[in-house]
Amino acid sequence: MAPGTLDIRNLSKTYPGGPGLDGCSLELHGGEICALLGRRGSGKSTLANCLSGMVRPTGGELFLDDRPLRLGTPGDALAAGIAVVHQELSLVQEFTVAENILISRYCRKGPCGAFIDWARTNEKATALLASLRIDIPATVQVARLTVAQKQQIKLAKAMSYDPSVLVLDEPLAGLDRAGADWLWAVLRGCRDRGLAVLCMTHQLDPLGGGVDRVAVLRAGRCVGSVPGAQASPGPLVELMFGDSPLGHRPEDLPVGGPVVLEVQHLTNGQHFQDVSFSLRRGEILGIAGVLGAGRSHLLRALAGADPVDSGRILVHGAPVADPRVPVMRRLGLELAPENRADEGLQASRASQDAPSFGGLSGLASLGDLGRRPQTPEAERWLRELQARLAASGAGPKPGGAGKEPDPVPSIVCLDDPGRGLEPPARQRLHQGLWELSRRGLGVVLVDAELDELMAVCQRILVLDRGRVIREIIPETTSLDQLYSLCLGAAGAGADRISRF
Repeated sequence: MAPGTLDIRNLSKTYPGGPGLDGCSLELHGGEICALLGRRGSGKSTLANCLSGMVRPTGGELFLDDRPLRLGTPGDALAAGIAVVHQELSLVQEFTVAENILISRYCRKGPCGAFIDWARTNEKATALLASLRIDIPATVQVARLTVAQKQQIKLAKAMSYDPSVLVLDEPLAGLDRAGADWLWAVLRGCRDRGLAVLCMTHQLDPLGGGVDRVAVLRAGRCVGSVPGAQASPGPLVELMFGDSPLGHRPEDLPVGGPVVLEVQHLTNGQHFQDVSFSLRRGEILGIAGVLGAGRSHLLRALAGADPVDSGRILVHGAPVADPRVPVMRRLGLELAPENRADEGLQASRASQDAPSFGGLSGLASLGDLGRRPQTPEAERWLRELQARLAASGAGPKPGGAGKEPDPVPSIVCLDDPGRGLEPPARQRLHQGLWELSRRGLGVVLVDAELDELMAVCQRILVLDRGRVIREIIPETTSLDQLYSLCLGAAGAGADRISRF
């Protein structure tokens, strides 16, 4: 074996609700980048937790350079040369960048190292940041950083241990296209230095980053792999989903209602251009696209959180002259953002013009369902909202809730609400969205899992580099066709958009 080779043999992990891993076998070689694809719930995070020493597997074996590994704690994994960058942010917000990177390993001075040498600690962190081309001061507090910058600090912290194996769980979450390009450049540098790099993701678009091999995890098992240069959407989608049927959307959802939201030629030159679409009462409209397509920025613009250069937004037929967050909320449009932990659940830290989420605060906490099922905040919020809608008469009223302290929305924009959820919690999410549809709310949904968009939505818009290139109906489109559209394989243009 090449130096840094990690051999995973028949690894299993059983939880009370079922297996997280079911005989997973995979060999990672030094000097290569291996992308591990798998839909949500396939076992990627469980595998990352086992490799980091956070979770002890039920069965199976691990070998590093032919040496058996017993990883009982995260310290065991780091001592063996395995560094894992987990999906969720795991930084101490009140600490500086240097304190987070070198936590418990600060430079010391004085008799018997009794004191922390902050000058040397900051210098050491600064040198590491420079080597990774991260332009962030080592002395800045982490709480002041963006989500993308925090992702960079997480990777810097992992690299500070000088690992021979680097494992990343959904590393592209929260990054824009420039951030993704930076990440792949760093990972290629790691590969060139002989590290074994495992990049776990549920998205096919990272394949453009220069991976050497693509393996697929399904239901806790590695079901196949192909060289990166030969990877194409069709076979990979088949490996990821197998014979699993797509979810079934209820037949009693409303169709053909009045238009509640209309977007005309909306443009933010940096993120999206000339976007036009309409949303009907009770409709669930999906927005699909790869990383950097402009999905999240579009939702933020609709909610008034990001400015637009040109174009119009009409709510219930009336143009919005000043689309700022307070105005859009009074008109009944709310946003639950992608970064729920920093934006949706810490509203008390937000300024007046930041998304304040109002009645969506419960829905913004859906990410907690997978980790803390004993506290179903989102389900309680959904029941409460349904009761309020019933009490209000004929469902949501355009702009009629502006005087209430917690207005009932008539339009909701959800950015990847299923992120981090296990399958049972995701199904509850779907049921909740369908119930909102029955109550007459219009929903604009971004989800990185295209199969879930196909199962939940009546229509899906495909964004490519900030432009709507296709509008599809799930009943007449296959999953691999949607993946191909998102990856640009179908080459659709704006003049070929099919209308509902």
